[in-house]
Amino acid sequence: MKTLEQFARGLTAIPPPTAWYLADIGEARGRQDLYTAQAPQRLKALREHALVESAVSSNRIEGVTVDRDRVATLVFGRPHPRNRDEEELQGYRNALDLIHTQSASLPVCEATVLRLHALVRGQIWDAGCYKEKDADIIETAADGRVRVRFRPVTAVQTPAALRDTLALWRDCVRDHAVHPLLAAAGFNLDFLCIHPFRDGNGRVSRLLLLLLLYHLGYEVGRYISLERLIEESKARYHETLEISSRQWHEGRHDFWPYLNYVLYILKSAYGEFAVRVGETTAPRGAKTGRIRAAVEQQAGPFAVVDLERACPGVSRELIRRVLRQMRDAGDVQCTGRGPGALWRKRGNVRKRG
Repeated sequence: MKTLEQFARGLTAIPPPTAWYLADIGEARGRQDLYTAQAPQRLKALREHALVESAVSSNRIEGVTVDRDRVATLVFGRPHPRNRDEEELQGYRNALDLIHTQSASLPVCEATVLRLHALVRGQIWDAGCYKEKDADIIETAADGRVRVRFRPVTAVQTPAALRDTLALWRDCVRDHAVHPLLAAAGFNLDFLCIHPFRDGNGRVSRLLLLLLLYHLGYEVGRYISLERLIEESKARYHETLEISSRQWHEGRHDFWPYLNYVLYILKSAYGEFAVRVGETTAPRGAKTGRIRAAVEQQAGPFAVVDLERACPGVSRELIRRVLRQMRDAGDVQCTGRGPGALWRKRGNVRKRG
């Protein structure tokens, strides 16, 4: 609430990097409808990949992982989860489905926040319930040293703090106190500083950010996983969050580092969206080039499924054919057998047309 409280009093100036982000995102949003009308089949593939990436990445940021071979079944099917991690991934997928399909009628309110938490936490005893005890956010270094990164709002103060934040969000949007994207990013920062739940705060914060963006008309998260982009820049996420949460309780925090990070994620998503949709009219051989580029980006052993995630809309058959061509040329080697076989690059993969 401390960020949105400052917004309610009015901003005197916006840093140049922030203004540039807002301008670029605004321009990208203006092309959004053109992209969505251009290639319905490509968009379907992008939606499916974004759903998988979002469920996997948002949970993996919090240390929740599942067997790679089970991911598609958990996301697109309705199997009985085998363990707690699978239950949480499936719950996040259900929360995403709720937002993707009902965002227009899903209010940004306390009941929605608790509902999203209940979904991502599954059947655990405190799903959909505020934290009952105070708990600091602790960081353990590689050498075993422990430090307190942040002290969130106390358990007693949490319900009121969240309600105030929700009210301030509505006021900011209604009164146009600041650019709505700044209000959304500020809400995200305040939510993380309140830390209303015993566990699941990060995941709920990302779901709420997606919902707020949908309400504002920024729907790129439907096609490009914001959670995956956050995971890929996880160090920057944690760094800017820590910087911007200092002196948050006193209302003297520097919120710009974290807000700019959120805008960076959104700008990156729109940039990726433009590239992927634009490829529907790419010349012959563009898909092959995408596969080769995806191979070049692999830092270690990789499987066909990794290339599928990196190349939405490209068939598994084409991926396998390109891999065989690269193997015959001596660019890659296969280190196993079967659908889950791992591949490795042999030195630097040569670029070809």
